[in-house]
Amino acid sequence: MADKYDLVAIGTGSAASAVASRCRAAGWRVAIVDSLPFGGTCALRGCDPKKVLVGAADAIDWARRMNGKGIRSEQLHIDWNELMRFKRSFTEPVAKNREENFRRAGIEAFHGLARFVGPNALEIGNRVLETRYAVIATGQRPADLGIPGQEHLTTSDQFLELDKLPRRIVFIGGGYIAFEFGHIAMRAGSQVTILHRGAQPLPRFEPDLVAQVVEKTRDLGADVQLGTAAERVAASSNRLAVHTSRGGEKRAFEGDMVVHAAGRVPNIGDLNLESAGIQWDGKRGVRVNEFLQTSNPAVYAAGDAADTEGPPLTPVAGYEGVIVALNLLEGNHHKPDYTGIPTVVFTIPPLASVGLSEERARQQGLRFKTKHERTTNWYSSRRVGESTSGYKVLVEEGTDRILGAHLLGSQAEEVINLFALAIRSGIPAKDLKNALFAYPSHGSDVGYML
Repeated sequence: MADKYDLVAIGTGSAASAVASRCRAAGWRVAIVDSLPFGGTCALRGCDPKKVLVGAADAIDWARRMNGKGIRSEQLHIDWNELMRFKRSFTEPVAKNREENFRRAGIEAFHGLARFVGPNALEIGNRVLETRYAVIATGQRPADLGIPGQEHLTTSDQFLELDKLPRRIVFIGGGYIAFEFGHIAMRAGSQVTILHRGAQPLPRFEPDLVAQVVEKTRDLGADVQLGTAAERVAASSNRLAVHTSRGGEKRAFEGDMVVHAAGRVPNIGDLNLESAGIQWDGKRGVRVNEFLQTSNPAVYAAGDAADTEGPPLTPVAGYEGVIVALNLLEGNHHKPDYTGIPTVVFTIPPLASVGLSEERARQQGLRFKTKHERTTNWYSSRRVGESTSGYKVLVEEGTDRILGAHLLGSQAEEVINLFALAIRSGIPAKDLKNALFAYPSHGSDVGYML
C-alpha cells in the first residue's frame, strides 16, 4: 500500500527546503527525498566550501600585495591539508543537521533515488509515495562533454574534497569553476592551465572587465588558452594529457589532474519524467510556466533543475522555492521577478555583475550613458595594493534608471549589492549617487561610478 502525502519535494537544497518547510508549517503532510547527502550543492559541494578556500587564498594574496608596504610575506603559504580540515568543519555537520531540522519540523525524510511512476506517484527503492503535489528541485550535475577519456576528469565536487593539491592542474572550460578554483590553486602553489573553447571566458560578464581578469590570471602564472577545444583526455603513468584543437592546430596540455569546468546541466535524467507527463529539456531543465508549474499541474519545479529566466544561483533557488510554496498554498497567483539579481565570480579580486550588459542594453534599443574606468589608481585599490580593478555602469537617458553595473576589485561582491538594491527597487542613479556612505569604504566609491 502506498504512503500518501500532500507534498513530496525532490532534493534537499535551498529550493526544496523552502517549499517543504512552508508547506509543512501550513499543516501539510510533507516528505522530502534526496539520493545525495542532505543539504544541497551550495552548502556541501559549492558556494559555501568554495568560499572558505577563497578566503584563505584571499588572505595570502592580500599579504603578498602588501609585501614591501609594511608587511613581510615571504614565508606565508597555504597548508592545504589543514585548510581542508577547516573547510570540513563547515560541511560535515550539514547533512546531519539538515535531517534533524526536517525531523523537528515533522517533514519525513527519505534517502534514495526518486522516480516518477505516475502523475502523482514516486518510487523510492521498494516504496511508493502517492502525493497531491510534487516539487522537482534536484539541482545540476557536470555536463557530459562527449569526449574520449572524460572518465579521467575530476569534478568540482571532488576538487573540494582533495586532501592534497596536485602540482599541475588543467581546467577544461572557462567559467566560474575554472577561474575560481584556478585562482585558489595558484595561491596554494599549483601550476594552472585553463582551456576554453570560446573567444571570451566568463561569458556572463562584461568583456572589458573579463579581459582584466584574464590579464590578472596570466600575470599570476596561469596558461589561459582561448579558442581551444578539448578533444580527448589521455592517461599514461602518473600524468594526464588533454589533446586540443585550435584553428586546425593540434596540441596537448599535460597535468597531474584535469578538472571538468565546462558547465553543468539539470540533474533530472533519472526521474522518469515521461511517466508523469512532464516536459523537459536535458540542457535547460524541467519546463515550467510563469508560476513554476510543469506540464503536469500537480508538479512544480524550482532552482537549477527548472527552465526559468533566473540565473542558476543559490538565492534564486531559495526565492523560487518560496514562490512555489505560495502558489501551492494560495493557488497560482505568484510569479518570480528576476530584476536586479547580482552574480559574482570569486576570483581574487572578485568580478561582480547585476542587470544588463552593454551589449544586451543595445539589443533592447535602450538609450543610455556608460561610465567605464580602470580604478587601480583609486585610493580604495592603492591602499590594499590591488593592481586589478575597474567598473562599468549603465544609466538610461531620460529616466535616470540604472540598467546595469559591473564591478571588478576588492569587495566587489559587497558593493554590487548596492546596485542590485537600486535596480530592484527602482532607485534613480542620482539618489544612489547622492547617498552618504561611510568613508573611507568601498561603498563610498559608488558616487564616482554614476
